[in-house]
Amino acid sequence: MEKESHKDTAHAEKKHHTKTEKQQASQKASHNPGTLLTVLLAVVLLLSVVNLYSTWTLHQKFEVTGAAVVPTAAPNNLPDTVPPTPTGAAAPIAVDADDDAVKGDENAPVEIIEFSDYECPFCARWYTQTYIQLKENYIDTGKVKLVFRDFPLGFHANAQKAAEAAECAGEQGKYYEMHDLLFENGVSGGVTAFKQYAATLGLDTEAFNSCLDSGQMAAEVAADMAAGQAAGVSGTPSFFINGVKLVGAQPYEAFQQIIDQQLAQ
Repeated sequence: MEKESHKDTAHAEKKHHTKTEKQQASQKASHNPGTLLTVLLAVVLLLSVVNLYSTWTLHQKFEVTGAAVVPTAAPNNLPDTVPPTPTGAAAPIAVDADDDAVKGDENAPVEIIEFSDYECPFCARWYTQTYIQLKENYIDTGKVKLVFRDFPLGFHANAQKAAEAAECAGEQGKYYEMHDLLFENGVSGGVTAFKQYAATLGLDTEAFNSCLDSGQMAAEVAADMAAGQAAGVSGTPSFFINGVKLVGAQPYEAFQQIIDQQLAQ
């Protein structure tokens, strides 16, 4: 009986000793900086992969459409794209030009209302590849007038202030001069660059800087966006040629076809 008791005691002590070793090993692992660092790195890597996949997916969407698309999950943050199929066959849409700056003869028979974003790469592409030809062949000849309305996309960090910069320049009669500089020189420099553009254009820089810094034209930009959304704009650039909708960085020929049809009516 005494031997069995001694044996049971030894067995219990052995189990207790083994349990204690496991607890100590567990505690060492939980307090091991290397283990925690490995876990953190794994989490960061996982998040990076998810973010990279999301960015790639969005990029693929843009490349297929040719115009910056408005995210459905965040209506106030609107996106960029590639020339999609023209929608000119649809019925004309009534779009208010408001009192926005006009390029060309205000009495021109064809009116193009453009909703655009200065940071949108497809908008910049349209400016360099299509707008220049349109200006030479239709705007400068009095056949077409262009009305530029702001549609800055929420994920473009400098788009909002770029739009305000153009509006502030417009207060001094230099809207399209600023418009051209923003597309030609880019907006990556932000507010600092916009103020330099104003100086280059010979604007009253004190008045311009005050206008830009105070957000004086933010409401004007917001009104343009609201008008675009009301007209069904879901990406930039979007155009209404006498109400005929055309979306994306379309080539000159796409505009030429619709404009000539309008002129023939």
